[in-house]
Amino acid sequence: MDMDTPTTIAGPAGRLEIALDPADAPARPVLAIVCHPLPTEGGTMHNKVVTMAARALRECGIATLRFNFRGVGASDGAFDDGRGELDDLRAVAAWARRQFPEHALWLAGFSFGAWVSLRGAAELGAGALISIAPPVGRGWDFDGIVLPEVPWLVIQGQADEIVDAAAVRAWVAGLPRPPQLVEMPDTGHFFHRRLMDLRGALKNGIRDWLPPVAPA
Repeated sequence: MDMDTPTTIAGPAGRLEIALDPADAPARPVLAIVCHPLPTEGGTMHNKVVTMAARALRECGIATLRFNFRGVGASDGAFDDGRGELDDLRAVAAWARRQFPEHALWLAGFSFGAWVSLRGAAELGAGALISIAPPVGRGWDFDGIVLPEVPWLVIQGQADEIVDAAAVRAWVAGLPRPPQLVEMPDTGHFFHRRLMDLRGALKNGIRDWLPPVAPA
């Protein structure tokens, strides 16, 4: 995988800032796009939960692609309440598929980023999904999301002060094909002092999904 990549690509509102990182372990034919939390609350691709999730994936042999939604960092445009942000994800996924056509595309997201990634999952042909603290009950519409029948991991802190863990649990239980739900006790929304536990939960959760290492 060629990692001599630009720091920005063309997006629907102008430039989109990206960070593409190679796997830290023997590479598998997977590229995971990781979406960041709410821009209006300071969310960026450098958020610690986002970077730890990406690190865990790379340690499993998966290359990761983080990006800043419109209006964040070096990305052009302005916050669009999730509509334009989904368009941003579409643009990033299209770029990724052109660069790495032989790779499966996984989608991951934290909080607002989880909502955006789930909304794009079926359309973008995601091969697997990872949702960290999906903001159920926070005003974002989860009811109309059409999800592909692929492996899916949800990680939720039980002491989340922003997302109601009970609401996430009830939402998961009501789905036609519930994902694997990992609830972390004594864990808040931003996983303070629990980032290494998040890393472990993610790596354990996806272990059985991993394709073989790509031939040299």
